[in-house]
Amino acid sequence: MLNLLHRGFNGPQIAEKLFISHFTVETHRKNLMQKLDANTTQLLLKNAKAFNLV
Repeated sequence: MLNLLHRGFNGPQIAEKLFISHFTVETHRKNLMQKLDANTTQLLLKNAKAFNLV
């Protein structure tokens, strides 16, 4: 999911690609943001890059 966010996909597009609900995408995004100490998607991606996750 992080890779798709990094490539510019939005929530509904990610859900369609992964065959999951957009609510599931938002839950995963929320959990990732909490774990990577980010309060915006932009900061989430910056922190993910810092940890070599994308």
